[in-house]
Amino acid sequence: MNFDLSEEQEMFVSSVERFAAPVDVEARRRLRLSPTGYDRARWQQLAEMGLIALAAGEDAGGMGGSAVDLALVADAIGKANAPDPWLEHGVLPVLLLERGQAGETLDSVLAGETIATLAWTERGQRYSLKPKAMKAESTAEGFVLTGEKTMVMGALIADLFIVTADLGGETACFLVPKDAPGLEVRAYRLADGSIAGEVKLTRTPASAKLALDAAALDAIAAEIRLLAAAEMVGLGQRLLDETLAYVKEREQFGVAIGSFQALQHRLVDCYAREEQARSMLYRAALTDRDDAAKWQRAAAGAKAFIGENVDAIAREAVQMHGGMGITDELAVGHALKRVLLLARLFGDVDTVLAEYALAA
Repeated sequence: MNFDLSEEQEMFVSSVERFAAPVDVEARRRLRLSPTGYDRARWQQLAEMGLIALAAGEDAGGMGGSAVDLALVADAIGKANAPDPWLEHGVLPVLLLERGQAGETLDSVLAGETIATLAWTERGQRYSLKPKAMKAESTAEGFVLTGEKTMVMGALIADLFIVTADLGGETACFLVPKDAPGLEVRAYRLADGSIAGEVKLTRTPASAKLALDAAALDAIAAEIRLLAAAEMVGLGQRLLDETLAYVKEREQFGVAIGSFQALQHRLVDCYAREEQARSMLYRAALTDRDDAAKWQRAAAGAKAFIGENVDAIAREAVQMHGGMGITDELAVGHALKRVLLLARLFGDVDTVLAEYALAA
């Protein structure tokens, strides 16, 4: 099989590399410490590069990127250790809005004018996509929502919340602007420095209802799982590269620690894990989408395998760097914390592995 990238794919990967190059560890830390955890002007630049439009079909005004195209961009973002929430505020809302037939809102998101986020997690629900605490009620004017959501990523920078709610026993998705009456946000920082929040709605009117059901949400979650795995593959490569460079420079007993056989064996193991993770990513990305059950199973399996292996690489990288490896002073610390977040997005290793086993 030919794994060479097409000219278009190479262009997107190169664009990500150039865009992320000026953001060193200190710049990344400053960006994360900003009041909203990110910079809107930088998001606009990301949109102008076409990286958000890549996730939407051509009929919806996008570029119609394939699963492999998107995986390559996610991989490049991970390898660059970029702070850009392309996955959670770019691809995820685009998929929801396009398939939910919200064309006008989608146009604004593709242009980078609107930042949207999905509010789906609830207390006591673990990783279930089926809402219980958030209730939707039909009124003469439309729909009102009442309930709470937890760990809503980008809660302070988002202009629009895509909220899952129980509507007469069925799962439904609604659009709620950030300035809607009855909406309250309590923000906090996540492990990777980004800002999430608890969102409380009290008879808050929704501006629209998306044409999405539970099955459509499951399909979108599978795609995000695969792209989270792709970003982790990129992060794994960055962690390995940083560690290889460090052990060649760090000396102990008058020699570089990279000359110690024990460390060499552990680094070889990390290299093998990274190569296996990349192979698993391509295998899942090339799975036939016509068989929805098979595709979702492949995405779950890939995320479980990649999450476990990249987590192991991250921990080895931190240990070889010593105590400073966990800090925000080094790239490996930032990469580890992003891996911790991505490995739990739409299900941790145990959750997605259980789904994979049940689907077998």
